[in-house]
Amino acid sequence: MDLLQQALRGAQSRMPSAMAPAKTALVIGGGGALGSAVLAEALSGGRFLRVHALITEGLASAMRGFVPLPEAALSQDEPLGIDTAFIVFERARHSHGRDDAFLQPEPERLLPLSRALCARGVRRLLVVVPHAPSLLPGALKSGLASLDEGAVAALGFEHLVFLRSAQHAAAAAGRGRIQRLADLWFSQLRWMVPQDEQPVRAVRLAALVVLLARLLPQSPAGTRVVPPQLLSRAATAPDAEPLFKDWLAGAWTPGRDPRPAQR
Repeated sequence: MDLLQQALRGAQSRMPSAMAPAKTALVIGGGGALGSAVLAEALSGGRFLRVHALITEGLASAMRGFVPLPEAALSQDEPLGIDTAFIVFERARHSHGRDDAFLQPEPERLLPLSRALCARGVRRLLVVVPHAPSLLPGALKSGLASLDEGAVAALGFEHLVFLRSAQHAAAAAGRGRIQRLADLWFSQLRWMVPQDEQPVRAVRLAALVVLLARLLPQSPAGTRVVPPQLLSRAATAPDAEPLFKDWLAGAWTPGRDPRPAQR
């Protein structure tokens, strides 16, 4: 499937939304499975008036509301005129032609990209960071994971949110028969992973990321890390908005959520 077409198709849907559309957004990492889903979700339903995607090569589009943004724009001194930015990191890499035009960030670029965004007027930043299912240390489930994340938190964003999403690694091409058998055996262990640490489907996770971004302007400023329990609960809830509002207001705890999950 052409991931770019999948993402841009979302711009053709302009359904009324319960919340007023946010002004502008920028997606960095829009070429992978999750990144393209975030881009599509941001474009669809009038959720943002204008959506940029950071690109590394020429990309023409007449799609309403979609604006390709060359990577060089982050090096200029002028403000970008963008309110909200998403940086999407992925364990699985995809290459399906035109999605190669999108910048796919590496983890070591988190701080430089964040610094450039903050310097050019971005007020809200959401960072999606992948991890292997069941291997995320308990101390990192609701806290900063590295010196780089701490440095990003010190930059002065009005809202900064880290979402640690469980993602299965893509199978490497050219592996031998024995390695493939080992991979198959290890893949069976996913049934032993607790439900709240299971990967969330890319389309659903993208919807949650964009919903959270649109709720931030009405919430107290600060740096937050989305707990895995909240992400799992929101992924199975018929309406995740009340959960996120409670969490942003400091009224949500893992053991006190009265809303039943639906699967």
